[in-house]
Amino acid sequence: MPLIAPLTILFAALVVWLYLVVVEEATRVLSERAGIPFQERRARTMRALVLAVMAGVVLIIMLPHRTLDLLRRTDPSLPQQATYTADSLWTGADTARLTFLDEEQGALIRYGRELIANTAAYLGPKGSVAALTNGMNCQNCHLDAGTKPWGNNYGAVWSTYPKFRARSGGQESVEKRVNDCMERSLNGTALDSTSREMRAIVAYMQWLGTGIRKEQKPKGSGIVELPYMDRAADPTKGEVVFTTKCASCHGNDGQGILKADGITYQYPPLWGEHSYNQGAGLFRLSRFAGYVKANMPQGASRERPQLTDEEAWDVAAYVNARPRPSKDLSGDWPDIGKKPIDHPFGPYTDTFTEIQHKFGPFGPIAAYHKKP
Repeated sequence: MPLIAPLTILFAALVVWLYLVVVEEATRVLSERAGIPFQERRARTMRALVLAVMAGVVLIIMLPHRTLDLLRRTDPSLPQQATYTADSLWTGADTARLTFLDEEQGALIRYGRELIANTAAYLGPKGSVAALTNGMNCQNCHLDAGTKPWGNNYGAVWSTYPKFRARSGGQESVEKRVNDCMERSLNGTALDSTSREMRAIVAYMQWLGTGIRKEQKPKGSGIVELPYMDRAADPTKGEVVFTTKCASCHGNDGQGILKADGITYQYPPLWGEHSYNQGAGLFRLSRFAGYVKANMPQGASRERPQLTDEEAWDVAAYVNARPRPSKDLSGDWPDIGKKPIDHPFGPYTDTFTEIQHKFGPFGPIAAYHKKP
């Protein structure tokens, strides 16, 4: 705790106390000379009040730092958890809460948030920590550092992990899920699960999950699910949508726009060697379409979208038809019957083609798998 404020108060109280002593003595002498009774009791009360203030300040200075932190953290009036109701959207814990955490833990959480927002600065091709990723930031897919409603946020991460995932066919920890993104969406290399960077990212996700019950998924978590169209998504129509509504940020060539530092992206590349690979979640059309419908172009939200459902599906088809890095997916979906209907790589337990699994129409596939 900084000592400037309490020391200033202590000095001021000492000056006041000395002033009272001097004034009291002068008043006593004048009273005696004038034959007026001196108000001893009142003088003692004033001195006692000032001494009590001085004693309190000294006590604050002498208390151990962690004791003060504990007192602040246990104040029930402080924002200790995310606040939302069944009818409201989750937007993450109040950032003011960080002030009341242990200093070391608070610093780790802040570092985790910084890694999510500016991943490339630390882990990109020119990263200050290591060169592990393609140059995109986690925030390019998990908007507002993973806190935007329907922006592929982290609201349900801590409450639902560890959990079984059919894609890997096993139980996955938060660390495993983070490294999935490192290797797929960031087309890079996994982080050491014991590294400070991984511990910081996990601490940040745990902090965001404060107040969410186990297995609970608050409203606004994840990505919006769009209804299927009666037709296949059309990359040609999607190119028109991209040119008119997306290219101003992502570039006509889809390669994004770097910030002035030349290290991190203001707007990420949507295809090419610096974009996500074929194993990323957004390579599934339903994921990409739901994501852009609620978030793109800039300023869009679920309540105020700027794309129609068809435009969202078509632009998703266009972007995901463009070239991008490949990934060995032979270990994915060991139980092929668990594959999502828009997973674009066979084999499948049905007779629909890879093209239909990629672009649709998805209704007939969904109906087939609903049969008893």
